[in-house]
Amino acid sequence: MQQPEKAMLVVSWASGEMEFIPLQFNPGKLALERSNLIAEIGIPGLDAPLLQFVRGQNEKLNLELFFDTTEDGMGEGAISVTRHTDRIYELTKIEPERHAPPTCHFLWNDEFPGNDVSAHVGNQKRNSFWCIVESVKQEFTLFSSQGVPLRATLNVTLREFKPLEKQLAELNLSSPDRTRAHVVVSGDRLSAIAADHYERAGEWRRIADANGIEDPRRLRPGTILHMPPVP
Repeated sequence: MQQPEKAMLVVSWASGEMEFIPLQFNPGKLALERSNLIAEIGIPGLDAPLLQFVRGQNEKLNLELFFDTTEDGMGEGAISVTRHTDRIYELTKIEPERHAPPTCHFLWNDEFPGNDVSAHVGNQKRNSFWCIVESVKQEFTLFSSQGVPLRATLNVTLREFKPLEKQLAELNLSSPDRTRAHVVVSGDRLSAIAADHYERAGEWRRIADANGIEDPRRLRPGTILHMPPVP
């Protein structure tokens, strides 16, 4: 009979050491949560506010993990289940060298949720989950006669971790050859808008010329700016 593929956490410690933590039992449940931050721009006289995408938000993966050491006995020589659970719990702790918890990589198999996304969203397919451990809730449900914990359920929340260079490589955001639009919000500056759309703040003049803006310091919230293509 073929053995099920085991899920594991790969930890990248500040020292450069890679630690592999196979889970004693595969998760009984995975729950993924993804959302975007959307701003509402209220313009007087319209039936509904305009919506503007601000940015994506970190995805969360919630795991329910089970650990048990009763096979090693429940009497005087019982082995504490914390030998397994503390390896997960310590991932919420701050490393003195890094001043932050370690980064982790949750692996199970190649059919991880997100593996079948289309090319419309760029190079964002995945078969694993890069993360930091945000929270661990531990529930110990069985003890030996000496009070040694033998069985536990952990609810673990992993928060997606993506360095800037990885995000840019996945998204391939540079598309200056396409005409786009930008809705002005309070505090917007043409140089910042140009940097956001073209990755070059100096392109602000191209935006001003295309939209007939004489004074780039006076942008009215709610104005829709056309982002001309860059040859």
